[in-house]
Amino acid sequence: MQWFAIVFALVAGAANPFQSGSNAALKTQLGQPLWATVWVYGTGLLGVLLMQAILRQPLPSGAQVSTVSWWAWTGGLISIIATVIGLMLAQKLGSGVFTGVSITASVVVSILLDHFGMLGLKQHTASPMRLVGGALMVCGVWLVARF
Repeated sequence: MQWFAIVFALVAGAANPFQSGSNAALKTQLGQPLWATVWVYGTGLLGVLLMQAILRQPLPSGAQVSTVSWWAWTGGLISIIATVIGLMLAQKLGSGVFTGVSITASVVVSILLDHFGMLGLKQHTASPMRLVGGALMVCGVWLVARF
């Protein structure tokens, strides 16, 4: 079953540069990064509503909503910040550098979050090999940016 999840993770990862490129083109053509962000999230909302119409998942109960940690609600705001930054920098840095830096930063921070079991994530020790993997990613992004 893990291979199935890895395939989906590969698809999501492969979509990142396309998302950055299309978002950057939208910003350029609209001339405003914040309005481009509105359109990005507006079309995303329409997509989620369409999926909901097909899947018909029930709304969470008030009791479920009331038990959600305060920081769990910040994901949307964090995503907006990341999107606006991507809109402003993807064209300047290029898809390879922007995506590489973004993903490498995500992996390095994830190693720390996993090590301490933060945000309700399962704890995975930051073993020497995981740290070497993160360092190799940093070196790889440097090579992509340099050449």
